[in-house]
Amino acid sequence: MSSTERPYTSVWSDLAQVEFRQGFLETPRYRTRYLHAGTPGKPVLLLLHGITGHAEAYVRNLASHAEHFDVWAIDFIGHGYSSKPEHPLEIPHYLDQVTEVLDHLGAEKAFFSGESLGGWVAARFAQLYPERVERIVLNTMGGTMANPKVMERLYTLSMQAAEDPSWERVKARLEWLMADPALVTDDLIRTRQAIFEQPDWLMACRMNMALQDPEIRARNMLSDDDLRAIQAPALVIWTTKDPSGPVDEGRRIAGLIPSGRLAVIENAGHWPQYEQTETFDRIHLDFLTGKD
Repeated sequence: MSSTERPYTSVWSDLAQVEFRQGFLETPRYRTRYLHAGTPGKPVLLLLHGITGHAEAYVRNLASHAEHFDVWAIDFIGHGYSSKPEHPLEIPHYLDQVTEVLDHLGAEKAFFSGESLGGWVAARFAQLYPERVERIVLNTMGGTMANPKVMERLYTLSMQAAEDPSWERVKARLEWLMADPALVTDDLIRTRQAIFEQPDWLMACRMNMALQDPEIRARNMLSDDDLRAIQAPALVIWTTKDPSGPVDEGRRIAGLIPSGRLAVIENAGHWPQYEQTETFDRIHLDFLTGKD
């Protein structure tokens, strides 16, 4: 199906009927940009995006989740419009940011859902800080594989778009995420292009690409024993067309986590929450709310 056969969509049309706000949390070390929906008093749910991504990865999921949770989709440090440290970013740095966000929100415990890098961070956080975690969703997560071809492709597409944030290069980076390239709309391209056009983005991209360096990646990866140590109930979401790895990897991860389970979404790539929103939301919310 060509893009001309699809109705026009945009980030703003996705949010048109959503009661939400965006802004910045000022914590001791970082400035964290967020999209927020839901009301205080409900359980806190953090939505964590992937490498070179941003909070808009979850614009299609805010409304449904705000019915049950106090939802915060954040830009990781080195990403979006959050602080951009001038040093290579490794998983402990993202964990520090998440900890500061929870402390700022006054949340002793939270639910976590992370896509790609976000899943990597969520899994490590659950391993190290079990007392602060209710449930986790690991969505096409990173951190368990080190495929040189995938890492090189991701590094090349990301750095090309950072060095020259032209329409076509930003589009190519976004198309890597999708099973159906037609879902990379003009509005989505422009949303990310504006981020990539920031004066400090090239430096920031070099810093957040540190995890594609084999040596740095190796010391941050999640071992089988790390996964076995996760106490929280965990849902691993994988897709049939994920570019980072096969469904078998998701099955392996789910099998290692003591309270882990696997859900497979058809005809989606690395962003199932965006490509197959209705299916994702149903599976996701059933797990997070304990209905399954």
